[in-house]
Amino acid sequence: MMPNKQPQRQCSRKRYDVSARSLTQHIRRDDIAMCFPTHYILLTETLANANLTICIQANHSYNSKVAYMNFSGWNARIQTLLPGVLVAVMIALASKFISEHYGAPSMLLALLFGISLNFLSRDARCGPGIALSARALLLMGVALLGLRINFDMVGAIGWPIVAMVVLMVPATIGFGLATSRLYGFRYRFAFLSAGAVAICGASAALAIAAILPKDDKSDDRLVFTVVGVTILSTIAMIVYPILSQALGFDDVTAGIYLGATIHDVAQVVGAGFSISEEAGETATLVKLLRVAMLAPVVIMASVFLRSVSTPDPSGTRPPIVPGFVLAFILLATLNSAATLPATLLAIAVDGSGWLLLTAIAAVGLKTRPAEILKVGKPAAALLVAETLFLAAMVALALTQLPIIPT
Repeated sequence: MMPNKQPQRQCSRKRYDVSARSLTQHIRRDDIAMCFPTHYILLTETLANANLTICIQANHSYNSKVAYMNFSGWNARIQTLLPGVLVAVMIALASKFISEHYGAPSMLLALLFGISLNFLSRDARCGPGIALSARALLLMGVALLGLRINFDMVGAIGWPIVAMVVLMVPATIGFGLATSRLYGFRYRFAFLSAGAVAICGASAALAIAAILPKDDKSDDRLVFTVVGVTILSTIAMIVYPILSQALGFDDVTAGIYLGATIHDVAQVVGAGFSISEEAGETATLVKLLRVAMLAPVVIMASVFLRSVSTPDPSGTRPPIVPGFVLAFILLATLNSAATLPATLLAIAVDGSGWLLLTAIAAVGLKTRPAEILKVGKPAAALLVAETLFLAAMVALALTQLPIIPT
């Protein structure tokens, strides 16, 4: 005898669409099932960025509720982004390979290779991934820079040197802002270029560019700044050790001078160890102290820009502390408060370098050479003036003030 079948209860359905773009996708019922208690709900939530549609269906019977999740939107998103990301990654790999074999700055190589292939950013298959690499990977790389910072280095350097390095950062930025009008620039390029000179070269330029208001010249100013500070940093790596010897500096003082004046970390290390191991270690410590100034400078700039910016149509303003800066601070605090495994730190530092290298390759891919040339000679003159100001002020402090540790 056949068992009695309970009649299926027909239930009314309510559908809720949550979508910035009013997207609706069909749900495939063979995806994922989950069980819930008693009420009937049909919920469709479409996420604008991921195009992820979730359908949750519940039955009045006590048997089950079934939830279906459609991940086809994620697959489509990945397929859209992957070609452009791979292009940027391949440029980063090529730049690193050539840099390690021939000694050229990898950041500069990645930027130049990206510019030479800029037509790819206008290809519909590569454009979205290149844009993602130039923004998201950049912020992740800057955040991971926090793991290079350890607050114990303050004691190793000494408070007088710490005070000098800290004061030189706002002094250089102030000089750039004060003189930018003479070169025909407003605050955006002045703050970008002076911040790159004062803190840590290309990495600082990328971080500062992420918070500045955007216009049609933003990428061109960033590319010009990265190229300029990288070239000047390479020149300084050769010239400053000779200058420090001419000024009569011993190895420790020479290391302080190199770490406080050369823009990029790699060039600081190269210049310092070209003198001696002691000079190289001192230069690296002083340079990392300048890197630590990235967070407070970006926060102060964010507060200023938030106070003068106009809210967007939704009524929101830029955050006081950008998320990537908060991550930078948290990672620096973690590295200082706890003893992290050396392997983990090495992986994180290398990962930061690769992310920044990929991001700068993507920035190059978005840039047309003709647009860079429009920035002009005044921009180069301002970068050189900021560099000379920093070098002169640090030399004056080291020769005239009693701040050298004994």
